[in-house]
Amino acid sequence: MKYVRWARIALCCVIASLCLGSTGIAVTIDGPNEAAGSVARGANDFAFKLSAELIKTSGNDNFVCSPYSVWIPLAALVNATNEPAKLELLAALGAAGLGDEDINIAAARMLRSLTGGDSSQNPLKIASAIFIDQSVNLRQDFERVFADYYRGNAMNVDFGSPDAVVTVNQWASDHTDGLIPNIVKDFGSATAAAVANAIYFSDRWDWEFDPDETAEDAFFGPDGESTAFYMLREWIDLEYYEDERVQAMPLEFLQGGGMMIILPKDGDANALLASMTADYFTEINRSARGRPGKLLLPRFAIDGDIMQLTGALAALGVPLFNQVSAPLTGGLIEEDLPMWISSVSHKAVIELDELGTTAAAVTIMAMEGSAPFPDDEPLPPFEMICDKPFAFVLYSYTYDAGRQVLFTGVVNQP
Repeated sequence: MKYVRWARIALCCVIASLCLGSTGIAVTIDGPNEAAGSVARGANDFAFKLSAELIKTSGNDNFVCSPYSVWIPLAALVNATNEPAKLELLAALGAAGLGDEDINIAAARMLRSLTGGDSSQNPLKIASAIFIDQSVNLRQDFERVFADYYRGNAMNVDFGSPDAVVTVNQWASDHTDGLIPNIVKDFGSATAAAVANAIYFSDRWDWEFDPDETAEDAFFGPDGESTAFYMLREWIDLEYYEDERVQAMPLEFLQGGGMMIILPKDGDANALLASMTADYFTEINRSARGRPGKLLLPRFAIDGDIMQLTGALAALGVPLFNQVSAPLTGGLIEEDLPMWISSVSHKAVIELDELGTTAAAVTIMAMEGSAPFPDDEPLPPFEMICDKPFAFVLYSYTYDAGRQVLFTGVVNQP
């Protein structure tokens, strides 16, 4: 596990370089902002709702995702979404009744709070980018909002070339310290843009576990008994929460923030996460109190699979996947192409041991556009009567060859 004591964190999601720095607006948090508070609480609601959708298909496997890495690019795309899909998207993101400016300011304030003014001196790093095909032009108003509020930048690529996959994967690797190097395998032939976000986090515990006290013992999982290496924390004043459903304990990091460990009393962690809400999470945090106690926590590492999120996000009400309504038309690029999100790829990894935690996530949202038909003069009609021998060619599409020949033949006698 790699740690950087003086602050390192990174989160990855393909959409644009999302880091409030010299390119972002000056954001000061000099007091409460009611709309921003509502958006932030809504983002937590979204986080648990998305987790509940994704945990449905994880079975007895380990599970990790970064809902924030998914939320940020969707929040930015509010600025490119047409009515009435925009209202539906805001509701899905937990910002019903608010507008573009509200969610933009809230996102900027979140980034300022999470990473500070200089994200290089923070254990959490958040980056965003939008990759634009060389055949189209990004709307200047979206590019400005994306840079000002989301710290995002724009890069031109050729989605018809395998180089686009290399470029996006390299971006993801660069912003996750190499933990997520291959999030994308290919792009569809009609891809016009891809929005990305990356998150990387690495920090030590403010109170590290003693490796000499770590011991191997049994772990009773849903698939039966196994063994794990348990780290020990024992003290007369540990923050702790308990109710009829769970036991919970926060572990704090050296540079701020922490990890809440939540143990369900019925042993069903999937069901617990699926039922978790922002309100319940807030209650756990607010009600934890110092008391004597002991924690045995196993070391673990989860290298999550690449997940396709279109189904889960559609179930949450995100309306950006409909090719017929094409809700991003006119809002993202200058050309009048019908635009929609064609795929959402997400991968997260995490490792926890006696010293601290390292985690990373990447989200890639590919957007397709249908090219308009040219206004050429109509061609004269023709007849093709295959009443004599004819040939055929069966093909599919690849990046290297376009129409790749798979079969050829001749029909002499049908």
